Amino acid sequence: VRLVESGGGLVQPGGSLRLSCAASGIIFTISALGWYRQAPGKQRELVAAITGGGINVADSVKGRFTISRDNAKNTVYLQMNSLKPEDTAVYYCNVRAKGGPMEYDYWGQGTQVAVSS
Repeated sequence: VRLVESGGGLVQPGGSLRLSCAASGIIFTISALGWYRQAPGKQRELVAAITGGGINVADSVKGRFTISRDNAKNTVYLQMNSLKPEDTAVYYCNVRAKGGPMEYDYWGQGTQVAVSS
């Protein structure tokens, strides 16, 4: 299984970035696709996820971040607008898959997002 992330970088407050995560090698049924982030000294937190029940978005990014997927490309995106310094973190792509009674979590390598003037 391979999750390849791209799109991170340094941006000024108010700017935008688009993260991409291309998945390959997953043989089980994908039950959720999501983005998490981890800032220095903090726990990893959910940013946004697409599940069978719909889309979940953290309150802290609601109205600014949008998660989407392209099934044909096995890719999930995170469009981040109106970025704030507090959005600075390493962003991780997550794919959750189900194989029979088992559930598997796959993680990308992480991509740094830094918001600073």
